[in-house]
Amino acid sequence: MLKIAFDPIYAHPLPEGHRFPMLKYELIPQQLLHEGIITEENLFSPEMVDEYIILLTHNDAYWHHLRDLTLSPQEIRRIGFPLSARLVQRSRRISKGTIDGALYAFKNKIAFNAAGGTHHAGSNWGEGFCLLNDQAIAANYLLSNKLACSILIVDLDVHQGNGTAEIFEHEDRVFTFSMHGEHNFPARKERSSLDVPLPDGMEDEAYLSILKDTLPKLIASERPDFIFYLAGVDVLATDKLGRLKLSKEACKARDTFVFEQCLANDIPVQVSMGGGYSPHVKDIVDAHVNTFKAAMDVYF
Repeated sequence: MLKIAFDPIYAHPLPEGHRFPMLKYELIPQQLLHEGIITEENLFSPEMVDEYIILLTHNDAYWHHLRDLTLSPQEIRRIGFPLSARLVQRSRRISKGTIDGALYAFKNKIAFNAAGGTHHAGSNWGEGFCLLNDQAIAANYLLSNKLACSILIVDLDVHQGNGTAEIFEHEDRVFTFSMHGEHNFPARKERSSLDVPLPDGMEDEAYLSILKDTLPKLIASERPDFIFYLAGVDVLATDKLGRLKLSKEACKARDTFVFEQCLANDIPVQVSMGGGYSPHVKDIVDAHVNTFKAAMDVYF
């Protein structure tokens, strides 16, 4: 059975004026239920991740300042959200949802977090709406509990996974693959195990060709026993921040290809949603819902 981490707090930890980036996290499960793609049985509500698990990934001082709401004004500006206890709670639930999803994926081949993909959070910083790095936390949890020995993180958000790259820079058991807009945020890139920078304006055929050439070779060379997939939909032509020109159909084809590669190689995969900033929330939700549809087509 497909399992999806979702909690209402994903969508509503912010003042009204800052809520638009969060709205999709409430609407995605609603749309999946409305279309009959899932039932309530597919959804689970995660608890908050324990501090000792956070500290497998994030610096002690950073976490304690985040937890105690004592980050500097400059650090808070870098995150991009007003800092609050509820926002920190949300981040802890998202991280636990990604861990739980990874455990479900061992049983069911695939699992989702209806939020997550907080790949700009580094070991000692938050950035770009990301406080804690959910997939990095989950990857370190698997490694520390000897549930995986070799992990591949496939980051297809339009923005480089700079925080993820920094966290695993010296960890040979985790291979970080980021395929992102070359001239997009963040201005200062970190070094992933493999970075594939893309020019502004790239369209469907060229994008899919690069992915189809790259991912199978990575899986063959790295032989991961677990994959984390960050399925950002800010690659869409409609996205106001993305700078790429992908159609919704190509975005779904991207997801389908990733899932087909995971299934063909018998590698469990946990999926987090990542970015999406089209002016019309329907475009964002439709594209994210297509990721779930792609999973249903491939696995179920």
